[in-house]
Amino acid sequence: MNLSLRQLTVFREVMRSGSISQAAKTVARTQPAVSTMMATLEQELGFPLFLREHGKLTPTPEARYFLEEAEAILARLERTKQALSKINALETGRLRIASHPAASGLFMPRLLTGFLKDKREVEVSLIMRSSGVIEDLVASQQFDIGFAETPRPRASIDQVDFDLECVCVLRADDPLARKPLLSPDDLDGKPMAVLFEDHTTATQTEFAFAARGRSFNKRLELRTFMPGLQFVSDGFCYMICDMITAYSHILQGSQPSSLTMRRFIPRVGGSVSILTPAYVSQARLAQAFSAHLAEAIARMREETEAYLDAAGRG
Repeated sequence: MNLSLRQLTVFREVMRSGSISQAAKTVARTQPAVSTMMATLEQELGFPLFLREHGKLTPTPEARYFLEEAEAILARLERTKQALSKINALETGRLRIASHPAASGLFMPRLLTGFLKDKREVEVSLIMRSSGVIEDLVASQQFDIGFAETPRPRASIDQVDFDLECVCVLRADDPLARKPLLSPDDLDGKPMAVLFEDHTTATQTEFAFAARGRSFNKRLELRTFMPGLQFVSDGFCYMICDMITAYSHILQGSQPSSLTMRRFIPRVGGSVSILTPAYVSQARLAQAFSAHLAEAIARMREETEAYLDAAGRG
């Protein structure tokens, strides 16, 4: 038996209209073509679908039963078409995203809000984990996208790296805020907040002081930079922090702030990466969000640099 979707569609229209001529108009075919198609369908099935008497069609009981099957098949096909259309338009699907702490508080939620605005049927799993844990989650294909501090290359992970400049955070009323750039000379012996001992930003910052023969006063050691903003605001310390934390603060610029930011020399870098599983093809939705994330990182860098330039000019 060799049935086609066209045959099922035409048969349904004949049953609905009760007329070959009316069905032909509905499906935009000629009347002889529809008659031939119904005759061929009956041959394939092996039993008559209509009794033809005095130019009228009377459906057989078998035709009524077959109509239920045909409508079920065509309805399923229509649902499939709609689902595929939504997939193509990125309107449905699921995203599993793992983000490191610096981006989880404001940057990633704001980014997702914009991305999901016209995608009401997209489901999202968003978790915050340390960068090392994120690597393993992506490598094991438990998550579609990871946003983390740049790891060492692994065969099981594809990564796109972004080198970001760290900035110096200080109180807006601090005398040092009058300077466009800050260096170890300016912060000599002043209390500092840094991340844990083996973090790259901590080692770079400490090395910058040592290279200039300046005293590095580590008053606070943190796991993430976000709480450091409060310590700086309360006058406890200064902080050389990652751009994402700084940018998250800039995004809240409509709120009064006691903080400001300046460039720090020599440059302290903080690289981040978009991570995806290497051994599976990425879904279109994940590809689109990865591109959206990359654009947001570039925009963040531009806006933060513009802020630093404006702040440096006073």
